[in-house]
Amino acid sequence: MKKLSFLFVLAVCACALYGKNPKYVFLFIGDGMATPQRMVADEFSRKMGRGQLAINTLPYHATTRTSCVNSLVTDSAAAATAIACGEKTRSGRIGMDASGERKLESVAYVARRGGKKVGIVTSVTINHATPAGFYAHRRSRAQYYAIGLDLIGSGFDYFGGGGVAKHDDKTAPEYKGDIYELAAKAGYKVVRDKAGLLALTPADGKVLASGASGKLPYSIDGRKDVATLAEYTAKGIELLDNPKGFFMMVEGGAIDWCGHANEAAGNLHEVLALDEAVRVALKFAEKHPDETLIIVTGDHETGGMTMGFAGTGYAIYMERLTNQKCSHEAFAETVKAASKGRSDFSFEDAKKLLAENFGFKFTGDPKKDPMVINDKELKILQDGFKKNKLPNAARLVMAGKAGIGWTSGSHTALPVLTTSKGAGAELFSGFIDNTDIAKKLKTLL
Repeated sequence: MKKLSFLFVLAVCACALYGKNPKYVFLFIGDGMATPQRMVADEFSRKMGRGQLAINTLPYHATTRTSCVNSLVTDSAAAATAIACGEKTRSGRIGMDASGERKLESVAYVARRGGKKVGIVTSVTINHATPAGFYAHRRSRAQYYAIGLDLIGSGFDYFGGGGVAKHDDKTAPEYKGDIYELAAKAGYKVVRDKAGLLALTPADGKVLASGASGKLPYSIDGRKDVATLAEYTAKGIELLDNPKGFFMMVEGGAIDWCGHANEAAGNLHEVLALDEAVRVALKFAEKHPDETLIIVTGDHETGGMTMGFAGTGYAIYMERLTNQKCSHEAFAETVKAASKGRSDFSFEDAKKLLAENFGFKFTGDPKKDPMVINDKELKILQDGFKKNKLPNAARLVMAGKAGIGWTSGSHTALPVLTTSKGAGAELFSGFIDNTDIAKKLKTLL
C-alpha cells in the first residue's frame, strides 16, 4: 500500500512539473548501442549526405549506467528487466528479481492496466532477451519456448519483427504445441511475411507478425522482400492507435550481434535502421506533439567500439565502409557456395570474392589508394582463409581501414546515452541508472 501511495505521489509531482502525461509512448532500445555506436553511424550518415541521426537530435539527454546485480557488465536479460521493470536483477533473469522467485511488473503491463494498447517490436527473435523483458517472467533467458508461452499469455496487442525461437521445442518441460498455432488459438492474427504484415488492419485484433524464422536479415544485406524495423513500427502505430493511446517498445537487436562480431559496417547499418524507425515515431509525434513521448536508449555497449585506430592515426574514414556490400553472415554463405565441392578453392579465388564484397584491391600502392591491401592486412586475410575464418578477417580489415577499433567480442560496462523528446521528456536527463527509465515511465503511465 505504501509503495502504491509513493508511486501515486510521484505521478502527481510529474504531472505538476511537466504537464500532461503522454498518451503515446515509444521506447526505442538499441541492443549493444552506446555513444560510440551512435556516433559512428552519425558520422557515416553525415558523410553520405544524409545529415545527423534523428536519435541524436532529441533535446533531452541522460548518461545511463547499465550494471546488473552480479556484475558491472550486464547481459541483455538483466538490462531489459531493469529498463522494463525498474529493478536490478542477475544476468539471465527475465522479468524476475535477483533470487528468481519474485515476478516484476514491466512498464508494458502498467500501460495496459491504464487502458493503453501495447506493442513489442524487434529486429531479432521476438522471444529474445530484450523484448522478453517487457512481457515474460522466467529465471533464464534460455527458456525460449516458455517465454513464447508468456508472449501469448501477456495478451499484448501487437508483436512484430523476428520469429519465435524454438517455437515448436518438444523437449521443453512446458511443451503444449507450436507457439504460432497456440497464438492463433488464443485469438492472435498470425502472419509470417511482409505481404501479410502490410495487409493488416485494426480490424484484425491482436497480431503476431514475424518476418523471418529467426532474426530479420541484416540491414546491410538490403532484402526488399522483408519488412524493415521502420515498417514494423509504422504498422504498429496503425494497429495500436486508439482513444486511450499506446505503449510501444522497439528494439534494434542486431546492433548487438554486429558488435559481438566486431563488424563496423553492419553495426552502423543496424543503427541507421533503428534511426529510421525513430523517424516514423517522430512523424507521428508531429500530429500529437503534446501527447507523445519518445525515448531512445541502449541496454549496454557491445564490442568496446572506438572511433580511432592505430593504423589510421588521427584520421577516421567512414566513407570507406560503403565498400562493404554485405554482412559477415552473407559473405560466409558466398564463400561456402563458391568453395562447395572444390578441393582446389584457393586464396586467389577468395581474393575475387573479397574484391566484390568489400572493395579490397590486391594490386596498386596502398599509399595512393586506401582500399589496396597492405602487407599486414594481407597476412590477416591469408591467416583467416587458412583457418576457415575469412569473414572474420575481412570485417576486421575493413574496420581498420575506416579507423574503427574494437576491444572485445562481448559486452562492456560503458554507460549508454538516453535521449528523449515530448511529454515528460524532461524526466530523462542528467546521470541516471537504467532502472530509472522504468521508474519514471511508470509515474507517467
